[in-house]
Parts: sequence; C-alpha cells; structure tokens
Amino acid sequence: MSIVKEFKEFAIKGNAVEMAVGIVIGASFGKIVTSMVGDVMMPPLGLLLGGVDFKNLKVVLKEGIVNMPPTPSVPPVTLNYGMFINTVIDFLIVAFCIFLVVKGINHLKKSAAK
Repeated sequence: MSIVKEFKEFAIKGNAVEMAVGIVIGASFGKIVTSMVGDVMMPPLGLLLGGVDFKNLKVVLKEGIVNMPPTPSVPPVTLNYGMFINTVIDFLIVAFCIFLVVKGINHLKKSAAK
C-alpha cells in the first residue's frame, strides 16, 4: 500500500476529522478562557487583594540599561510570576471543562450500553 493511499484512508476516517475539529475548537476555547481569566476574573481578584495587577507581578533579576540613541538599550531580565499565575488558572479551567466533557461522554456511553 502506498503512503498516499494510507494517508488518504487515515484522513477520511471519522476519527481524524473529529480530532481536527476538536483541535480547532479547543484552540478557540483556549483563547476564550485566556480572555475570561485575564480580563474578567483577575481584575476583580486583584482589586480584592489591594489593587494588584497580576500581569505586572514580577521579580527583577537584572535591571535594564537605558542608553542614548545610537547605542541600543538593554531590557531588564524579569521573572514574570503574575503571568504564570494567569496561565495556571487558564489551565485549570480548561482541564476542568475537559473533565466535565469526558465525564458526560462516558455517562452517555454507559446509558447507551444498557
């Protein structure tokens, strides 16, 4: 069997098409969750914690150098732990939603098997 024929059979199988649709929807869902966390959840949480903006939470490891124009400036080296907190919350929300979807699918499979 040729590679082209094998690929064609793989690509037209339902699982490959479903996987592709899942990846596209998952990427879009990830953007929605990122916006929800960064734009909706974190500002009120930061306000409750005394006006903290999580995007700006960082530890400066090395100060930047500002030079006059022909010499390029050197940006500071920072450890951006606030952005990490946002990313962890994004992950937890996406993981929980996937858990709920898989749990629902498993429930439907059990119901159909009866």
